[in-house]
Amino acid sequence: MPSCTDTPVTLTVTESLAAIAAENAGIVRQLLTTATTNSANSTNSTDDTAGLPTLDQAAAALRGARRVFVLGAGRSGLALRMTAMRLMHLGLDVHVVGEVTTPAIAAGDVLLVASGSGATAAVVRAAETAAASGARVIAITTAPDSPLAALAAVTVVVPAAQKQDHDELRSLQYSGALFEQTVVVLGDAIFHSLWKASGATADDLWPRHANLE
Repeated sequence: MPSCTDTPVTLTVTESLAAIAAENAGIVRQLLTTATTNSANSTNSTDDTAGLPTLDQAAAALRGARRVFVLGAGRSGLALRMTAMRLMHLGLDVHVVGEVTTPAIAAGDVLLVASGSGATAAVVRAAETAAASGARVIAITTAPDSPLAALAAVTVVVPAAQKQDHDELRSLQYSGALFEQTVVVLGDAIFHSLWKASGATADDLWPRHANLE
């Protein structure tokens, strides 16, 4: 609830929707502008994708992975679960960290993680384990100098507010909403690129949709 010192702002749902759409459009524009300048962490990059834009490096790493593991805390984790589902539809071997059927990660695998701060303890620990096991880490974060980014082979930097940035300078939305929305959009963009490159049709993917509902 607002404190007694707050000045209420009257904003309709339509106006809120317009504000959110504008913020998302702004983030996409910035990502498109920096797409060719962001690069993989040079100390961890061991393949021939280093010359590609960061998002394409991420897609190439996922396409070439033996298995894909996804992890994020809170809403970031929920956003990545949507990506995991789409990658499964594409035919990739995908696991959500924390599920009882998730196996041990190993060399040849990829861990896809999202953390706005890049310092979420459980996510960083998982990235450390993945890297020590010989797996590659793809990190989506707002913090390029974070512990998570230092562990990643590919770091996608999202120019959005972190969840504890409450000054509304980078986003009018509450907490890390803009970052989490961007994680969903990035996941869909990566999936769309991989899908089109695969040559598979929508009908080819459809049989992998859940039928135990």
